[in-house]
Amino acid sequence: MLPPKDKLTICFAHVAYQLRNRFVALDTGIASFEVRDAAALEQRIGDADVLVVSGLWRNDLLARAPRLRFIQSIGAGTDQFSREALAQHGVRLASARGVNANAVAEHVIALILALARKLPEARDNQVNHHWRGMIGDLARREDELGGKTLIIVGLGQIGGRLAQLAKAFDMQVIGIRRDPRAGAGHADAVHGMSELEALLPQADFVALTCPLTAETEKLIDAAALARLKPSAYLVNAARGRVVDEPALVAALERRQIKGAAIDVTVEEPLGTDSPLWAMEHVLITPHTAGETCRYEDNVIAIMQENLARLWRGETALLNQVV
Repeated sequence: MLPPKDKLTICFAHVAYQLRNRFVALDTGIASFEVRDAAALEQRIGDADVLVVSGLWRNDLLARAPRLRFIQSIGAGTDQFSREALAQHGVRLASARGVNANAVAEHVIALILALARKLPEARDNQVNHHWRGMIGDLARREDELGGKTLIIVGLGQIGGRLAQLAKAFDMQVIGIRRDPRAGAGHADAVHGMSELEALLPQADFVALTCPLTAETEKLIDAAALARLKPSAYLVNAARGRVVDEPALVAALERRQIKGAAIDVTVEEPLGTDSPLWAMEHVLITPHTAGETCRYEDNVIAIMQENLARLWRGETALLNQVV
């Protein structure tokens, strides 16, 4: 059970987000503190009943957290948390699923447009003060999205919103989800994960918006990449390990696919020696698809709803994981 409001202490743990500032502005009367790095979290986690955290989490911190009863993940992904360890310590966990669905979907569309309209090349030309002339070679020109086929792997909140945006550009949208019976939404068709391999040759763009699970780890491997058209692009806004990164590097080096836009990598930050940095047909954003000025407020709203449910003795949390 959670302590009452006047006895509760919340720890906000993130390297950059202004979570505590936004929470204090609500004037709830609930005590809170903030940590910005792993060492500070390790030192102070014993003072917290509630922890709001994502990237700074380590499962061995549970041994230092006798008061901890609830963790509100700052992100939608929760693969860094051991469900078994949390259950053993009596700690509940909820994700922030949906908190940045609009932002991630918009980011993916931005990446798709950037690839199609060759915006990275335009920026490079600007830096070099180079006014590019008209191009006769059709294969080197900018392209249009209308009529192109987008396969969205993961048709949840983010993928569903992405499908809606893609239809506004007159794209043909094929959704891939674990349970096709959950519906196609704005997609033209929806299929199960087992059908992805057969559908890949149709894709002009493949967008990954799925969670990282045992089923999706290295889902896009060498065999999957080999099934894509040479004119196809891969966009990853899921998790780095959904893609076999060495296989992707090899495919890009051979120009087996036209290019890729990557918001997530296996190791983050991406190593300075990664070949991906220097590839002109690769666009990299540093795991910023979910970044939005509204992020902190959205996370806090989910946390407040879950605290209210716990105080009422309800068993089901919003975005419950444990």
